[in-house]
Amino acid sequence: MTDVLTRLSETIAARADADPDSSHTARMLSRGPEKCAEKFGEEAIEAIIEAAKGNTDKLTYEAADVVYHLMVMLTARGIAWADVLTELERREGTSGIAEKASRT
Repeated sequence: MTDVLTRLSETIAARADADPDSSHTARMLSRGPEKCAEKFGEEAIEAIIEAAKGNTDKLTYEAADVVYHLMVMLTARGIAWADVLTELERREGTSGIAEKASRT
């Protein structure tokens, strides 16, 4: 599963410098990190709505949009997908309660 996410992240990074008229990703990134964050938020809300409705097909579609826009937002802020995976690996095997308690 992480293979498709890694490929997506590589595609987003490769399109960062593309012509915004030829790439949706480049267009999003050219609008700046704040717009990328706003779009991520919009997509997250759409996923929440579909989850609340219990519409699994639409939720699956919106969840894919959320992941894509999360990656675009991270790219806009210079955060590599590999860094997110490293953080998840660091947390692996730690309960959510223990991880939250360790935050300062």
